[in-house]
Amino acid sequence: MTTTFRWATSARLAGGTLAAVALVAGTVTAAAVAWPSHDRAPISVVANPAPSESVLACPGGLLAIGRDAGIAGAIDLAAGATTVAGSGAGQPPFAEAALVVPQVAGSTPPSFAAPPAGETRTDLAAASSAEVAEEDLSGFAAASCAPPLLESWIVGGAASTGSSGLLLLANPGEVPATVQVTSYGAAGAQNPPAGALVVAPGTQRIVPLAALARGEEAPILHIVSTGAPVQASLQASITRTLLAGGVDQIGAQLAPERRVVIPGLAVTAEPGPEGASDPATILRLLSPTVSTTATVAVRADGRDVETREVPLEAGLPLELDLGGLPAGSYTVDVDAGAAVVGAVWTTTGFGDGDDFGWHVAAPRLDGAALLAVAPGPSPTLAVANPGGEAVTVALVAEAGAGAAREITVAAGGETRIAVDPGAVYRLDPTGPVHAAVGFTGEGAVAAYAVWPADAAASPLVVHP
Repeated sequence: MTTTFRWATSARLAGGTLAAVALVAGTVTAAAVAWPSHDRAPISVVANPAPSESVLACPGGLLAIGRDAGIAGAIDLAAGATTVAGSGAGQPPFAEAALVVPQVAGSTPPSFAAPPAGETRTDLAAASSAEVAEEDLSGFAAASCAPPLLESWIVGGAASTGSSGLLLLANPGEVPATVQVTSYGAAGAQNPPAGALVVAPGTQRIVPLAALARGEEAPILHIVSTGAPVQASLQASITRTLLAGGVDQIGAQLAPERRVVIPGLAVTAEPGPEGASDPATILRLLSPTVSTTATVAVRADGRDVETREVPLEAGLPLELDLGGLPAGSYTVDVDAGAAVVGAVWTTTGFGDGDDFGWHVAAPRLDGAALLAVAPGPSPTLAVANPGGEAVTVALVAEAGAGAAREITVAAGGETRIAVDPGAVYRLDPTGPVHAAVGFTGEGAVAAYAVWPADAAASPLVVHP
């Protein structure tokens, strides 16, 4: 048996050697002969998910912190908000619900939901505004009610001396949301203990900015949620030598992009003396992960008023002084080598009764969108076209059922048009644009971006 075993092994080795020689010879021969080729594309199927419910959440009224000296961190409702909402003409009506805010007595920010219309989502828009004039808090604020997101960014506010901020996280859904807030500041990205929290369904939770970015002069927040999406916004306020210097509600941005467009920047204060320590207009930028360079172009009436190239260090916010801009309306166009987020701060002045506002980046609108105009002074719709060809925009009142106005936005230009407070419009461009609603008045400035309607569910490519 042993001899037979060895013989069988030797036979297999010999056979294997002959087979290997034959294989090498065959391979050489095959390499010299041109074989027919066939390119086969992978099989794929485009599937459209079932349309989902349209949901929006609003920040609510203006809040004051620290009024009760006996209760550290107590938050009070300083002024209620007035909200305007509407769904698209001919589409299903929306339902309104009130969010619960356990930290603030009497605060009930609204949320809105509308079922899909057949195979498309229902267009839904809402916006709110509030005004307050008290010793510790004064100014006008306006905000768009936005859909809850699994990821968003907040650019604005400060946690330095004299500044106050409150991060508002709303969960209009039916399951808890586990949220992680990352703060970007002078030391880069930080994950503070206060940034890990759970937002119960049907509630709004409030986190002081000082607990997330203590002492930071130019913080930027990254909000990531699991379990359920949340709607994030930031209330920011300033006090200068015991005088309230303004308040604003800052909306979230969807995601960093290489092209950031901020339309309808309203500069109401004339430039101060050269070298003034308090510029009236400041651009804040962040490249979260990659060091890069950004070209910042400030445009008015279709021409460049100011152009600068600025370096951005990964994870470190940068502020650019734009205080030399004269009073007027501008578009800020940022073209970066990597994805960035940004917003512009502007103020009516630095005295008693002045206000400030944050103009955030406006997402690109590739199709029709619904927009709501909150009550406020001199509301204006600004539509910017950073492209190379003119775009025609139809603005239809009564959420698409009323009278239509047609405006043309030149290539690289911006067009501003007066709109009615409390109205809901359908905006329908022939090409990509960016839009924002702005308000200006005596001691008042505010603005919010117009969001895409997302009227249909995005198709998915499935590879079986």
